[in-house]
Amino acid sequence: MNAEPSFALVIEDLPDTREWLCAVLRQTFPEQQIEAFPTLATARAWLSAAGAERLAKVRLALVDIGLPDGSGIDLIRELVDCCPGIIPIVATIFDDDDHLFDAIAAGAQGYLLKNQEQAVLAHYLRRIESGEPPVSPSIARRMFSYFREKSGARSKAPEQGEALTPREMEVLALLGVGSRVPEVAYRLGLTEHTVATYVKTIYRKLKISSRAEAALEASRRGLI
Repeated sequence: MNAEPSFALVIEDLPDTREWLCAVLRQTFPEQQIEAFPTLATARAWLSAAGAERLAKVRLALVDIGLPDGSGIDLIRELVDCCPGIIPIVATIFDDDDHLFDAIAAGAQGYLLKNQEQAVLAHYLRRIESGEPPVSPSIARRMFSYFREKSGARSKAPEQGEALTPREMEVLALLGVGSRVPEVAYRLGLTEHTVATYVKTIYRKLKISSRAEAALEASRRGLI
């Protein structure tokens, strides 16, 4: 009996675009079973009925932000919580800072614009296999610009916040490369509760409140 396949999810309300994204996934990851949904409600219904064993096999999700019944960013948070091995990727037309960094803070590990050719989108998705985040070039430029501006503003100000312990520096370094709490716990041989406590302490000491700021701090300190 064959093992149940891994899953890729597509959450997109426009039928043509939804089928196009499914085609991109079939081209890129033919071994995965694709489940597609037009709304948050239908995606949530599938997640509720899937069961823990199937949820553990969800490897990838392409999530639109502007859905008829809410924001895909809210669903990304839910996917991160219920699917331990998932890589959530935003697939959208929005390229502004607010959507971008809200999505990253929610747990998105990629951000792709839908105004690209199918082959180009597939090319970016294949980066996942080598551990690289799939990000459209214009989004990457926007992120670098944001970090440069933030870094410049911080370099003109005196160092603020309390010093981090060696262990806190290790946690910050892993946060800086996009690791979530369970991944940090596994890498460092700690419990998730302990790591979550470290994260809260790091945020308090550095006076930050998001994954994007944690990545900036890790980069500024030469940890990544």
